This record gives sequence, structure tokens and C-alpha cells, in this order.
Amino acid sequence: MRAFVYDRASNEAAAIHAASMLTQWPEVQGRPPVEYLAGGTTLVDLMKLDVMRPAKVVDLGALAAVHDVISVAPDGVRLGAMVKMSAAADHPEIVKNYPVVAQSLQLAASAQLRNMATLGGNVLQRTRCPYFRDTSWTACNKRDPGSGCAAIGGLNRQHAILGGSLDCIATYPGDFAQSLIALGATVNVAFADHFQTLARGHFIVRRLERKHGAGLVAFEYQRLRGERRQSRRAAS
Repeated sequence: MRAFVYDRASNEAAAIHAASMLTQWPEVQGRPPVEYLAGGTTLVDLMKLDVMRPAKVVDLGALAAVHDVISVAPDGVRLGAMVKMSAAADHPEIVKNYPVVAQSLQLAASAQLRNMATLGGNVLQRTRCPYFRDTSWTACNKRDPGSGCAAIGGLNRQHAILGGSLDCIATYPGDFAQSLIALGATVNVAFADHFQTLARGHFIVRRLERKHGAGLVAFEYQRLRGERRQSRRAAS
């Protein structure tokens, strides 16, 4: 596993702030350079495999006090993102009134994993495509945008038949999210704008690196960053 900076967020605002305070130009592979840690059942595995290489990991454990809540009302149920899979799967009201949710969670993983994994992390899990999870295959657009898709011309059993593209035919692996779709659930995403901004910036940088080289792009980034600091000091 590669070295990374560990941070622990005390609230939502601190989590977003921590994710935006990088002090170096990190190496990334198709993802923002900051990753959030909840149960860690997917992130830690992929970091060990060198598939995900975050420069910084922000622990969301302290947010469980607010987001580890299951609220049942006559018109529906509210599931916190930090709720453990096992807690939702065994909740009597969910088992009784939303059996598709309970069953999707019970069948998703072993009891040990369900006791660790969160609902939010389960929804956001990465694809199970073997080419994505094996870094000896260099062609994977999900891991390294623009590198190609080894699955298209390789072993692609259980990959997408409909809904794929020439860029990727990997499928989404989660069952819990499908049950939410079937029930017409609404997802409240606190960090959407932040991650969309990061993703747009990342893909622009990757395109520039492929055209001009990573060294030149990093040099220009540091130059522009220095100019911005000087202009702020002058303004103050």
C-alpha cells in the first residue's frame, strides 16, 4: 500500500474542507486524489491492490452520530449513509415493510462485512471487473482514463451487453442500490458539487498530461499556484 495522509473529519463541513486542502500534486488514477473512509471494506482492499492511490484519506467515522440513523415514518423510511448494512438488514420495520431492501443487504456479503460496511459505501462501491482490479492490465479507463478497455476484447463474461460503450463495458456490482431504484428512493448527496468539481479538474489534467507530459503540467500548476498566492497577498 502506498503512503497517504490520514485525516479525521468531525463534521460535514470539515470533511469537505479536508478533501480540498491538498498540499502537493498527487499521482491519481481516474479518481479524485482524496477518498472518504467509512467502513473501508472496499477502499482498503483496492488500496492494497494498488488500484486506488489516494494522496489523502478522510475518515468519516465521527459523522456516524448524525448519519447512523434509521427513521421509519408512515410515508417511508430514511436510511443514514453511515448505517451499517447489518443494522438495516435486521431492522424489523425494514424486514416487514421493505423486504427487498433487507434481502438485498443480507445477500450482498458475509456477516463480517455487513457488520463493517456502511450503506453509503455500498452504494458507491467500485466495479468488480477483473481488469479494473488487476493493475497488470494497463488498459482500463476506470483506473486510468484514456488507456482503453481490456474487457472489450478480453474475457467479458458478466459484463454489460446493453448500456455499455466503446470506453467501458464494466457493470455496477451493487444489489442494495437496485432495490432503492425499484422503490423510487431519493438520495441526498452532501458532497456532489465538490466531487463533480474535482472530477472535472482531474480529467482536464489527465488530457493535458497525455498531450504535454506530466512534468510540464506539474510545473505549470505550481507556477500558477504561486502567482495566485502572490495576488492574494497583494490584495490583502
